[in-house]
Amino acid sequence: MKKIMIPVLAVLLLVTGCKSIPKLENGKEKVVSFKEGGIAVDDLYNEMKSKYALNILLDMIDKKITDEKYEITDEEKEYIENQNSSEKTYYEILYKNSYSTFEQYIRARYGVNTTQELEEIYRLSYRRTQLIKDYLKEHITESEIKDYFENSYIGDIEASHILITADYNDTATDEEKKAAEDKALETAKEVIKKLDEGKDFAELAKEYSKDGSASDGGNLGRFGHGDMVEEFEEAAYKLEVGKYTKEPVKTKFGYHIILKTKDYGKGELEDAKEEIIDALVEQKLANDSNVNYKTLIDVREDFGITIEDSTLKEQYDNYKENYS
Repeated sequence: MKKIMIPVLAVLLLVTGCKSIPKLENGKEKVVSFKEGGIAVDDLYNEMKSKYALNILLDMIDKKITDEKYEITDEEKEYIENQNSSEKTYYEILYKNSYSTFEQYIRARYGVNTTQELEEIYRLSYRRTQLIKDYLKEHITESEIKDYFENSYIGDIEASHILITADYNDTATDEEKKAAEDKALETAKEVIKKLDEGKDFAELAKEYSKDGSASDGGNLGRFGHGDMVEEFEEAAYKLEVGKYTKEPVKTKFGYHIILKTKDYGKGELEDAKEEIIDALVEQKLANDSNVNYKTLIDVREDFGITIEDSTLKEQYDNYKENYS
């Protein structure tokens, strides 16, 4: 198992792993000398254990669990690469003047000396998230699935849209941005007026839309819950088949005119089961800010974790109580 290099852990290894350490008069090894006496390794260790060791221990436990449960995947590699790239960009923009090298920066921020050690932090974060979601999926009940299907699940639909965007660049003033927004909104309203007059939706999409779907008459194909931004999805699902929005729908992309072209309905529960389980997991994660901690506590229990050290056991018992 690879070591998780965290500042406190590195110090613990340093103070307990040296071959030759001076002794105090009572025979204890010391890490600091004074004119008279010093600070013993045991005193340093106990002080650090009482303040920092639990978090390090939990990292080590969770690394052991996730290493046994998961293999390296392309998705994990991509996540780590993206995190590395983001961190390096963050360093270049904000901290390059403060730290002469990226290694100095990550040592100060994360307490690691190499990008390989930093990647292990990212890997544990990725696998913890995976572990939490997998555990929650395994504990979704049939009753929860049925209730969600009957009361919350919505099936797929098809829709087309015409997207009108505000035309301005990054150097535009607030006044210029507002003028461009107003113009885009006015254009969207003009398009709706043309539809009211009987103009063809697909032809208007080809003429006005700034989306890649314009060449296909604005056709977005089939999509379901969560596939579109919230404002767009809400407006699209409210429409009857063959109807279009009578007011422009504003999203972060611009102003949309939406035409609902097909409704697939709910279908059969078995066909939607996997999608519902995913939705329920996301719901649990969103509704309880402590669910990550609670789930990892349960996972460790299932893994048969027993903390033998009395000080750390007491800390962990208090930790569990805080999230119960």
